[in-house]
Amino acid sequence: MKNVKFLFLACFALYSYTIIAAGRKEISLNGSWKIAKTGLLIKIPSEFKSVVPIPGLVDMAQPPIDNQDTAYNDAIYWYKTIFRIESANSDVVLLKINKAMYHTWVFLNGKLIGENIYSFTPSFFDLKPYLKNNSKENELIIAVGCMNNLPDTISNGNDFEKIKYTPGIYDDVKIILSNYPFLKNIQVVPDIVNQQLRIVVEIEAGENNSSDKLTYIIREKYSKNEIAKGIFKFQKNKDSITAADFTVSMKNCSLWSPENPFLYELELSTAKDNYTTGFGMRSFSFSKDSSVAILNGKPYYMRGTNVCIFRFFEDSLRNGLPWDEKWVTKLHQKFKDMNWNCIRYCIGFPPESWYDVADSLGILIQDEFPIWTGPKDNSDKVFKTLSPENIAIEYRLWMRERWNHPCIVIWDAQNESVTENTGAAIKLVRYLDLSNRPWDNGWSPPGEETDCIEAHPYLFIRYFYKGQVSDNGPLIDLLTIDREPGLSPNDRYPNLKGTHFDNAVVANEYCWLWVNRDGSSTELTDVIYNKIFKNIDTPGKRFECYAKNLGIVTEYWRAHRRCAAVMHFCGLGYSRPNTPRGQTSDNFINIETLEFEKNFVKYVKPAFSTVGIFLNKFTNVYLPGEETIIPVYVFNDSNEPWSDHVMLYLTQDEQVIDLQEQSCDVKGLERKIMYRKITMPTEKGEYKLVGEIKFKNEIIKSIREFKIE
Repeated sequence: MKNVKFLFLACFALYSYTIIAAGRKEISLNGSWKIAKTGLLIKIPSEFKSVVPIPGLVDMAQPPIDNQDTAYNDAIYWYKTIFRIESANSDVVLLKINKAMYHTWVFLNGKLIGENIYSFTPSFFDLKPYLKNNSKENELIIAVGCMNNLPDTISNGNDFEKIKYTPGIYDDVKIILSNYPFLKNIQVVPDIVNQQLRIVVEIEAGENNSSDKLTYIIREKYSKNEIAKGIFKFQKNKDSITAADFTVSMKNCSLWSPENPFLYELELSTAKDNYTTGFGMRSFSFSKDSSVAILNGKPYYMRGTNVCIFRFFEDSLRNGLPWDEKWVTKLHQKFKDMNWNCIRYCIGFPPESWYDVADSLGILIQDEFPIWTGPKDNSDKVFKTLSPENIAIEYRLWMRERWNHPCIVIWDAQNESVTENTGAAIKLVRYLDLSNRPWDNGWSPPGEETDCIEAHPYLFIRYFYKGQVSDNGPLIDLLTIDREPGLSPNDRYPNLKGTHFDNAVVANEYCWLWVNRDGSSTELTDVIYNKIFKNIDTPGKRFECYAKNLGIVTEYWRAHRRCAAVMHFCGLGYSRPNTPRGQTSDNFINIETLEFEKNFVKYVKPAFSTVGIFLNKFTNVYLPGEETIIPVYVFNDSNEPWSDHVMLYLTQDEQVIDLQEQSCDVKGLERKIMYRKITMPTEKGEYKLVGEIKFKNEIIKSIREFKIE
C-alpha cells in the first residue's frame, strides 16, 4: 500500500450519466478535484493549480498548497470539478456532502446556492435551479473554511491534545436525482420481542401527488433471500411532507450481534423513487437494575477500545489511509482479534463507510459527538454561546444519518465536559430515536436511569501530580481495594455533591501509561516513567512495562465487575514523539500494515479474553519460604458456562518450580473467587506468579512479578 497519498487520478474528472426516469440515481463525485487557496473573501479564485482527492483533507493536494507546518487559520480552500448530466428533468436534484470542515459554501455555475456552518454532519443543497442539462458542462465549486473562523454558537471539535485542525471534504460527495414522491429519510426500528420491524418514512410528496403507494422488500443482505414484501398506502399532508409508519413481520429472524453480525436490507419504492438501507435485528439498553449492557435481551459485557480519528488526521503517517476501504476493514478486524467487541469513536466521527464496516464485522459503536470543554469553569465559557437549542440542531442531523446502523448502540453527547447544556440538548432530541438507544453525557449527569455514565479511572494519574509511590510499588497502592471507577459524573459534577448516580458505568478510558510508536514516553507519561519506573529506560523496556501494566489494570476493572464496558485508550490516534510532542499514542509500530507492538498483543489481548483470570495480589517482595494466600478470580463474559482447570504456578527464568491445579466451573456471566495458599521459594531472586486458564484453545495468563529478599 505504498504512496497511499497519491491514490487518486491526476486528471480533472468529468461525469456523464443518463437519468433513469422511474427511480433514483446517485452520482458519486468522489475522485480528483482541482483546489486553490485564498484569504477570507468569499470570491471564487481565477486559478486552480493543484489537485486533491475527495474524500480527503487539503494537505493531500498536489502540488502542495501549504507547507507541513501550516496552522490552517484565516483561509478558504476552494474545490472545483466539472460534471455533465444528459437529462436533468428530475423533480429532485440534490448535492449531498457527507461531511466537510470547517464551514462549507457551494457554488454551481458561478452562483452561490447555499452554505452549511456545521462540520460533522451531512449537508444537502438543491442544484436544480442552477443546473445545465443536455450534456452541458456544470462547474461545481465547494469551498471550506478554517476552524478559527467558525461562529462560537456551533460545535468546532476542539481537542486540547491536538495541534492542527486541517480543513477538507473528508467524506463522500454525491448527486441524488429522483422524482416525487421522494423518500427523504427512513428510520427502521427493530422489535426483536415481537419479531417485527417498524418502518418510519419521510416522503416529500410534491405538489401534484395526493396519495400514492409505498412498496417494500426485505432481503438478507448477502444471500439476497427475500424475507418479506408488500405495499403500504400513504396520504399526503398539507405541508407536502408525509410520514408513513407501518410494521412488517420478521418471524424467525436472525439477531445481529458482534458474535453474529447478520444483516438485512430494506428496499422502499414509490412510483418515482427508490431507496435501500441496511439494518440489523437487535436491541440494546442499560437496565436501571443491572450494571451491564443488555444486548438482544441478555446481559452483555463490552470490551473494547477508542478511535480518535481527528487526532489521526494530524498524524504524520496518515496519508490516505482513512479512506482506503481495505485498510479500514483490516483495522477493525485487528481490533476484533484483540478480543474487543466495541469501539468508542472518540471526540469525532470517521467517514460514514466506517460504520458500514462495523455493521458487517459486528462491532458495537459508542458514537461520540466532538464536544470537549473540560471542567466547569472552562465549560461555562464555551456553553455561554453554545446553547442547548444550537447543540440540538447538530444532534438531530447526526442521529438522522446513523440511526439505521445496528452497530450504533450509544449516542455519546460529549467528552469529559461539565455542563447542563448537553443534557438539555439530549432532552430535545431523545424522542427522535425510536429505538431509544441510551445516551452518555460525559462528566455531566445522565438524563435517565437507563443511560450510562462515563468514567475515566486513570489510576496512575496520581503520580502525574504529587502522589508518592510506596515501597511495594504502584500496583499495591492502586489495586488492593475494590474501588469505584472514578473521574465520572459522581466526582466531577460540582452541582450535585452528595448525589450518587447508580447508572451502568462505561469505563472508556483508563491507565495513563502511554508510549509512542517509537517506544518513547509521551508528554503526559514522562513524569510517570521517571518517578515510578526509573529502571525502564529503553524503548523495549517501556513497551513491555506499558503492556504488562495495562493488561493488569484491564484484568482489575473486568474482574471486579464494576463496569459495563472496559475500553482501552487508544486503538487509533496520533503518535507525536517529536516537538510538538503528543499526550497519548496508539499501539501500532507500523501504521500502514497495522502491526501492533508485540508486547501489547502478548499482555493485553489475553486481558480482554471473554473468559479471564485475575490474581488479586500485588506484593512485589516476599521473605524466603513465606506463606501467602492468593485470591484467584475467574470471570466469564459469555452466556455459556465455562469448565476447565485453573493452574497457579511459580516460575524462575521461565522454568516452572511449583504448580497447583484445580478444576473450576463458572456459570455464564458470573465470577468465581478461589483462595489458594502458596509457599514462596527459599532462594533469593526474581520470580513470577502465574495464573493460567484455557479458553477456546488459547492460553490466558495473569502474571505478577516479585522478588525474594
